[in-house]
Amino acid sequence: MLKIDEKKADYWLKKAEESERGQRAAAYFKEGYNCSQAVALAFADLIGMDEKLLVRTTSSFGGGMGRLREVCGAVSGMFFVAGALYGYGEPGMAGQQEKAAHYERIQELAAEYRAVNGSIVCRELLGLDHSGADQPTPELRTAEYYKKRPCGQLVLLAATILEEYIANH
Repeated sequence: MLKIDEKKADYWLKKAEESERGQRAAAYFKEGYNCSQAVALAFADLIGMDEKLLVRTTSSFGGGMGRLREVCGAVSGMFFVAGALYGYGEPGMAGQQEKAAHYERIQELAAEYRAVNGSIVCRELLGLDHSGADQPTPELRTAEYYKKRPCGQLVLLAATILEEYIANH
């Protein structure tokens, strides 16, 4: 059983109802984009990256990294956007402070997501009991798929958390 922070969950679920970017990410997911692509696309205007390149670049992260069911694709999309907006660029010692600040930012975003959902790991979020890769062929997006998968809600929450982070930073 995943442990969640009920107060934070209530807070973020209320925020998600009014989150423009969260709603946009959920709509992209419903269109058929994977979870990572959907979150990244919701912030495409801020990143300044060609949308076709953005979609291709984030395509590997769906299904917890190519359906390996590791880090949730919505989280990877959130991290991708954070890197594009706030990431560091200097290698070695020159970028050490920027690197530390950016990793702190990523850990903060992860902590918020984990508090609401109990994990940042795809297989745990989906309640899968096996480790490692799933079949590489994604399931068809049917009405039944959307009923049994929380992915649309996870995308919505990841984008909402990031939207608020950006507004405050």
